Amino acid sequence: MFLIVGYVIILASAVGTYAVHGSLAALWMPLEYVAIIGLALGSFLGSNDIKVIKATIASLPSLFKGSKYNKALYVDLLAMLFEVLAKIRKEGLMSIENDVENPLESSIFGKYPTLAGDHHVMEFITDYLRMMVGGNLNALEIENLMDIEIETHHHEAEVPAHAMAKMADGLPAFGIVVAVMGVVNVMGSVGEPPAVLGKMIGGALVGTFLGILISYGFVTPIAIQLEQKANAGSKIYQVIKVVLLASMSGYAPQVAVEFGRKVLFAGDRPRFIELEAELKARKGR
Repeated sequence: MFLIVGYVIILASAVGTYAVHGSLAALWMPLEYVAIIGLALGSFLGSNDIKVIKATIASLPSLFKGSKYNKALYVDLLAMLFEVLAKIRKEGLMSIENDVENPLESSIFGKYPTLAGDHHVMEFITDYLRMMVGGNLNALEIENLMDIEIETHHHEAEVPAHAMAKMADGLPAFGIVVAVMGVVNVMGSVGEPPAVLGKMIGGALVGTFLGILISYGFVTPIAIQLEQKANAGSKIYQVIKVVLLASMSGYAPQVAVEFGRKVLFAGDRPRFIELEAELKARKGR
């Protein structure tokens, strides 16, 4: 939503202020638009493999949606982890074996459909719970493995943002390429009247204008938003990590989820009293 608002402000500032003292018709150079867009798309396709291209295209619709990583989701996550750890503490590690192996049929995970529907999050949780049940790895070994997996996930999530940032970096240069092509065309028409030459030179300079405007005004905001969404998407794994490690270190479920609460960003973090009230309200459901 804010991306569209930003685009409107950018166009109003760049084109609207120009229209006050100039003719918008001078900016209408269809072939230059086609050339710059073609150069940008060609560079994007030539610079990335099919996995990056598909990931970038798939990530674009998320720009027009609000983030699902909010306080309500994290309260659900902490409550779900609390239930799992409370069951372990009361009945032992083997009591969650069926929950881990069949999360879609779990009476605990089934209470939280939003989280249960996130394949990556559930796989992360169940994989490390399975390791805890197996008892073959200590807390330090699991922590190191978690760090590597979170880093890998974050790097993979940032790929679309990096691809768009590289495209944005190249657009001003493509604008110069189009402008130079226009100047070359002008040099071949030096016998034309000054009015005609002036129009041709102005048209050539539109290429530079477009390259810079599209780069910093349109593509760079996309890259920044994709990077922010990648960062937001990694936080949930850090929460899961500290909660499970706290449990492995012998802390009670209530204390373990408090570790996870402290990891959250301030805007998404429920207050201690809020979380405690939620845990009590959901107990026995």
